[in-house]
Parts: sequence; structure tokens; C-alpha cells
Amino acid sequence: MNLTEKSLEKIKEELSNLKGRRKEVAERIRIAREFGDLSENSEYEDARNEQSFVEGRIEELTDMIAKAKVVAKNGANTNIEIGSIVTLDLAGQSVTYELVDATESDPGSGKISVESPIGHSLIEKSKGDKVEIKTPGGMTSAQIIEVK
Repeated sequence: MNLTEKSLEKIKEELSNLKGRRKEVAERIRIAREFGDLSENSEYEDARNEQSFVEGRIEELTDMIAKAKVVAKNGANTNIEIGSIVTLDLAGQSVTYELVDATESDPGSGKISVESPIGHSLIEKSKGDKVEIKTPGGMTSAQIIEVK
């Protein structure tokens, strides 16, 4: 899994926070057990569900970190890659996107995943190239104006 350094740090921070919640959740379970009959104890059920979520997410994040390959934008490379900032002429409008990994994706702020239809179409292309982008509404053409 290709990640930016920023994304990897974000994942590590979430993992650290979740590991810190383990004691808190265990304490909730201990307190809920004191209420008696566990079969009708919603506090116990909620705490167990949270524990399941926390442990599952810890496992998922640990796996992501183990498989992570940190990539950085190589300034000398003119091809589009993760970390590139690309300006396109898309249907007569100039739009700019930063290509990021899926965990950093935020289309509203111009950050699109390299796994998205637009991001996938741009990888390994360069300034001046024309790209075809497969979208739910059909195929769209775009011209690459600038790559940073």
C-alpha cells in the first residue's frame, strides 16, 4: 500500500489513540458487569461492541502500517505520481488536484485518491497529455495543463 508520510503519521496517531482507549473500554466492561444479568445489560453490550470495534481497527491499522510503502514526490520526475499537483482543462474549466493515497482523499479540498477514476487516469502521464477518464456518467476527456 502506497502512502504519503503525512498519511502514515495520521494512521500511527489513530493507532496510538485506539491503544489508549483499550483501558477505558475494559473499565466500562468491568463496571457494566457489576450491574448483574449480562443478557439484559445494554451498557455491557455497548462496551463489548466498542471493544470489538477498537480491537478490529487496531488490527487493521497495524496491518496497514506493516504493509505501507512511503512514497514522496520526486521533484525531478515529470510524470504524475502520488503527491503530484495537477492542473487539468476539464470540459473547458481549469481544475487543480493533488494526488494522494486513499486515506488522505478529500475531493472537496482538491485532494483526490490515485485510486479514483481521475487519479487512476492521470498516473504516469505528463504535462500536455490528453487523458480519458471513465466516470459513472460516461467517458470524459481532459488535457493536462501543469504538473508540480
